[in-house]
Amino acid sequence: MNLSLYIARRYLFSKKSVGAINVISGISVCGVALATLALVCTLSVFNGFRELVAGFFTAFDPELKITTVQGKTFDVHDSLIVSVRQMPEIEVSTACLEENAMVQYRGRQAVVTLKGVEDNFEQLTGIDSILYGQGRFLLHDNVADYAVPGLQLVSALGTGIQPVDPIEVFAPKRHARVNLANPAASFERDYLYSPGVAFAVNQEKYDASYVLTSLEFARRLFDYDTEATSLELKLKPGSDLKRVKRNIVSLLGEEYVVHDRYEQQADVFRIMEIEKLISYLFLSFILLVACFNIVGSLSMLIIDKKADVETLRNLGADERLISRIFLFEGWLISLMGALAGIVLGLLLCFLQQRYGLIALGSGGGFVVDAYPVSVQVSDLLLIFFTVSLAGFLSVGYPVRMLSKRLL
Repeated sequence: MNLSLYIARRYLFSKKSVGAINVISGISVCGVALATLALVCTLSVFNGFRELVAGFFTAFDPELKITTVQGKTFDVHDSLIVSVRQMPEIEVSTACLEENAMVQYRGRQAVVTLKGVEDNFEQLTGIDSILYGQGRFLLHDNVADYAVPGLQLVSALGTGIQPVDPIEVFAPKRHARVNLANPAASFERDYLYSPGVAFAVNQEKYDASYVLTSLEFARRLFDYDTEATSLELKLKPGSDLKRVKRNIVSLLGEEYVVHDRYEQQADVFRIMEIEKLISYLFLSFILLVACFNIVGSLSMLIIDKKADVETLRNLGADERLISRIFLFEGWLISLMGALAGIVLGLLLCFLQQRYGLIALGSGGGFVVDAYPVSVQVSDLLLIFFTVSLAGFLSVGYPVRMLSKRLL
């Protein structure tokens, strides 16, 4: 064993002539442990919220989404698009057409994003898990076309989950000029009925403005033939998402863009990552301040061990070996604090997952009752590295100066 490390370990656990040194060392360990615990819990909470939000999007957004680079729509009969749909890794593919429209119900109006999808949209996403009402997911039948709106839009229009009257839908005519004498003539008008359900993604972007309907109805309303604004894909179980995405990008070239779920919601997840980074930086600064407490305990230890240092010198120890003893002492204190903080943080995260110790509120207005947490190994490694680096930076230079002055 390294001699400096061996002596530092003995000093760490041995009884000192002044009892306050042990107390100060214990306080230093507790300070580092609490800062480390805060890092573990805070980063885990951000991970929990990220997975919670991703879970909501999973029920609505596809695994992969293909859009065109130029223009708004593309022909689904394009040979490249057909080739993608025939790839062996693709389990479900759905052509979608999204356009803005105005809906009206008994005098109430709202501008919405009307999303026309194919009949297999139910197999593409987990839409059934976010449906509310007594009906079922239905886009059209032999009698009528149907609309599945977001729950906030239902409230804004006052339709209820299963309205009695149909919803009027208006869209500007594509190739017609606005008739100022009769503006209504410049709009296509059609009706959508309710299948008795509405969806709730718990994201205002969707719940307050999206209406799902059949692709045929959307094409008829917006005057399209075989065009679509996107092609949404679901992969077969066991498929490598990143590899399949690379293959699709290589196949389509520069004419199309392929996005996975996180890229489809890049703004939301980018904000969450920035918040997580800022929290990490602030807590790391607090950790660095806590590590400077170690310097106080080391300075007292150096004074307490003057006689031992003199003995080591008589035995042939040089200044470098003696400095390393107290450097290792400081690093061992920070290491103990790091390990204790990580263990306690993991314990608190487990208790929060199991029992929901810290609730979000008692009003029942939240999606989950307690703060969600998700521990990631990468975060634990980052925290351990951060504590080690903070201990090294806070102890290295001060110990060398104290050794020269006090010894």
